Order: sequence, then C-alpha cells, then structure tokens
Amino acid sequence: MLTQILSGLLLSGAVSVLAWRFRTLSASGAAAALLVGWSIFAFGGLPWASLLLAFFISSSLLSRLGGQRKAALNEKFSKGSRRDWGQVLANGGLGAALVLLSLSPAAGAWPWVAYAGAMAAVNADTWATELGVFSAALPRLITTGRRVERGASGGISPLGYLAALAGAALVGAIAALFPMVPHPWRLAGIAVLSGLAGSSFDSLLGASVQAIYFCPACNKETERHPRHTCGAPTHQVRGWAWLNNDWVNFLCSLTGALCALALSAWLL
Repeated sequence: MLTQILSGLLLSGAVSVLAWRFRTLSASGAAAALLVGWSIFAFGGLPWASLLLAFFISSSLLSRLGGQRKAALNEKFSKGSRRDWGQVLANGGLGAALVLLSLSPAAGAWPWVAYAGAMAAVNADTWATELGVFSAALPRLITTGRRVERGASGGISPLGYLAALAGAALVGAIAALFPMVPHPWRLAGIAVLSGLAGSSFDSLLGASVQAIYFCPACNKETERHPRHTCGAPTHQVRGWAWLNNDWVNFLCSLTGALCALALSAWLL
C-alpha cells in the first residue's frame, strides 16, 4: 500500500505540473489536481485512475481546438480555459470521495458504479461544451427551444449531444475493461445513459437557476462576476446567486453518479 501511495503521489504530481506548464491548469488548479489525483491514483489504482485520466486528457486536448473561435466566447463563461481549484474539485471532488468510500470492506461495488457515472457525466458535459460551439446552427435553450447565442448557459444542439454521447461512451468503454462488476459491459451502457443525464441536467440548471449576469457596456449576458472581460461591472439578471458554474458542474457529476446507481439496481 505504501508503494501505491507514493507512486500515486508521483504520478498525480507529474500530471499536475505538466498541466500547469501547458496552461490547462492554473496554479490553484494544479494544487487541487494534485490532491484529487493522488487520492484516486493511490487508493483506487489503475481502474479509477484510467477514468480520471481519460476525462482530463481528452478535455485538455479538446479545449485547444478552435482557439480563435473559442476565444471569442470567453466573455460568456465565468472563467478562462485554465481550470482553477474550483473547477477541478467540481469535476473530480466527488470521485475522490467515492474512492475513499470504496476502501470500506462493506462498500461493495457501488462506489465504482457511482464513479463511472460521475466521470461519464463530467466528460459528456465537457465534450458537449468544447465541441458544441462548432455547430453550424445556433443552439436552442433546453427549457424553451428558443435560439440563443453560442456559449449561452443552457443552450443545446444536436452536435453538442453527439459530443456528450461520445464523451460518456469513452468513459463507459474504459470502465468496461475492468471486471469490477459482474457485467462490465452493461456498466458501459449505464455510464452512457448517466453521462447524458448529467450533461442534460447541467444544461437545465444553466437555463433556469444558475446565476447569470449582464454587462451593460457590452449589452450581453455572461456568467462572469463581478466584472466582465471588458472590465465593466456586471449585475445579476436571473438565477440563484450562489449557484455558479462550479456548483453546476458538481451537480452534473452528482446526477451522473445517482443515475448510475439507480440503473445498476435494474441492469447489473
């Protein structure tokens, strides 16, 4: 166990430093990734680490696609492309908690099932965000179907859903390679459904109760507060003030985990 703990620390440290050097994580994000990664690598081993790496590596690569087009949308999002500690914990914090719960002899396989669902959800949501912006048509608000600007919270598109499906399927396929449950390939299907559910719930929150602000200088809605990218102060126009994008991402992860557990009672 000591060897696994030390190797987990070294691996998570190496990944965090590389991510910081390649500007996919901020300094605070690298520190949080070290903690989350060490917990999962050291106490979960290869199966748990594989799902986390699949999410982190794929999302980091996709974030580099279409740099100029995405740069124009930065004013919509609450943070830039470099993930900080809040984003890291929102996407990986639940996974770190689940791997620690799995250490209990009485835990059984449920933490692994929940983890697969959680990682499928955050990967689906990230892929939908990173690739959905390339849709030829403007997205539609998930609650009303109204056309909205690219990058608007709660906007969905067919391309975005296909990307979410692919992102969840990647996590599901990797999870199925490890015989942690009696029917591992059924877990792959569970992960796909859970990933789509989590991603959809993320969009639903973004369209309804996530805190959204308005920049009077740019005449645009944004997630940024207290100041927009132009430097002008923003004021809240809808949603709950406490429900920022980090909380939405965490609830996406939690939804994926709960859906996976519910489906596993029927399919596993």
